[in-house]
Amino acid sequence: MHAEKKRESRGVEGARQATARPIDESPVAAASPHPVGIVPPDPEVVARPTRRRFTAEEKLRILKLADACTAVGSLGALLRAEGLYASNLTTWRRQRTEGVLSALTPQKRGRKASARHPLHRENETLRQENARLSTRLQQAELIIEVQKKVSILLGIPLQTPAEGGHS
Repeated sequence: MHAEKKRESRGVEGARQATARPIDESPVAAASPHPVGIVPPDPEVVARPTRRRFTAEEKLRILKLADACTAVGSLGALLRAEGLYASNLTTWRRQRTEGVLSALTPQKRGRKASARHPLHRENETLRQENARLSTRLQQAELIIEVQKKVSILLGIPLQTPAEGGHS
């Protein structure tokens, strides 16, 4: 009879125990801001998963909760409740001890923007002005060519700079 009672209390023999406990039974229940009870996960699979980003306040809050975990298994319960790995805590603790608060804020991924040299902007404006003046010069030379052809057709003699009336 004792064996039957034991089997009834454990559920199905050989089955694994559920790791998720209601939050009100967990050792960090008082400190956790989650609602009482377990919310079932959404079965819908998104097309492209989004990376979780934690603000500095969230990281510090979780670190404070992790530092308060002294009972056996309470840190694991906290990590499961928050959906984190122990490596996250290790990284965040190292960043906190280094005193780099900006390291706790999420960083933009990918290549870092290179610092522009102060002369780059001036060079760019000079290039644009040079291109604009070159276009105007080509227009002026075209107008002068047309004037020369018109004067030849009309028989008007052109004065060259050497022949000009300036002596």
